[in-house]
Amino acid sequence: MVATKYKDMLQEKSVIRELFGYALNRAKEVGYDNVFDYSLGNPSVEPPKEFTQTLLRLIKEMDPMALHGYSPTLGIPSVLEKVAASLRQRFGLPYKAEHIFMTTGAAGAIAHTVRAVCSPGEEIITFAPFFPEYRPYITLSGAILKIVPPDYDAFQIRFDLFEEMINDKTAAVLINTPNNPTGVIYSEETLKKLATILTQKSKQFGHPIYLISDEPYREIVFGGIPAPYVSTYYKDTIVCYSFSKSLSLPGERIGYVAVNPNCEQGETMIQMCGQISRGIGHNCPPSLIQLAVAETIMLTSDLSIYEKNKNILYQELKTLGFTCVEPDGTFYIFPKALEEDANLFSLKAKKYDLCLVPGDSFGCPGYFRMAYCIETEKVERSLEAIRKFVKKEYNR
Repeated sequence: MVATKYKDMLQEKSVIRELFGYALNRAKEVGYDNVFDYSLGNPSVEPPKEFTQTLLRLIKEMDPMALHGYSPTLGIPSVLEKVAASLRQRFGLPYKAEHIFMTTGAAGAIAHTVRAVCSPGEEIITFAPFFPEYRPYITLSGAILKIVPPDYDAFQIRFDLFEEMINDKTAAVLINTPNNPTGVIYSEETLKKLATILTQKSKQFGHPIYLISDEPYREIVFGGIPAPYVSTYYKDTIVCYSFSKSLSLPGERIGYVAVNPNCEQGETMIQMCGQISRGIGHNCPPSLIQLAVAETIMLTSDLSIYEKNKNILYQELKTLGFTCVEPDGTFYIFPKALEEDANLFSLKAKKYDLCLVPGDSFGCPGYFRMAYCIETEKVERSLEAIRKFVKKEYNR
């Protein structure tokens, strides 16, 4: 017999991936340049040249058996040291190698962290809008996902509803800042208030409520807006990071878990991650890529293109009458659709070769996401298609 829970998931495939597949097929018909695919958050800038040079040097100079062999379960020791050193230097917390676990991207980091802090039947709270894959990450571990409805005005946290939702089964809270899909950064005020509540509730219920901070967009911040480092505000924070966006390496599947050095049972949790790997198969990320990112860890790709693209789209959407919170970072924008049903809105957009992701799966019906990690020239050309779509379908 097949596993019915995974068979049932075939009816709930990722809307983002389905749209991306549609765009690829449509491009074969009308040409890549004529399809304006805003579906998938796939970086559109090259990795730093130094990363490529490092790869080539490692391949040329290192012993192939060492370079391509299995890494230790927790990660290559020299890599763990360099990750910890970078966090010490940037954020001032006393990270050591024993606080770091190398993973297959942020997805692998979250998969390990959820299982480390939450037993089946316990609850994890997140805030809408949220990355849709949080659902399988959490529910397939046996935990229960609880969702706080969105603050549509600013996409910060609705603390009144959040406090009502916390109970003695709450094991963790999962946040994402800068946020996918809104591009909003949680303010220092928001993070301080969140930390205060979690400290109080942990004391009330007699166990730590961990804060899981999903941070793949940490380096993509616009206009000098401060992006507070979450772990600074709450000691029981576990950071889940990916190099997919900062170094433009999504296909290399490399990231890490970083437990706050002051976190309760933090070092034990890192050791536990090695055991969790035995059950979920996310063990031993590629040795070559671990070594390469360790040597380029303080670099980023040229991320300025995303702010340029954001400015173009945000101004055009506002001109056309869309309600939209301006992104602080990432490469996403999350406007309100021009009709109540964002799925129907997005379906109509496909007639104009615009691939827009409806917001229902993000926990925000009536909104849609645009991933503007495409060439700036293509963003500019898409404006005419957007204007035509809005004019013909909504007479604006």
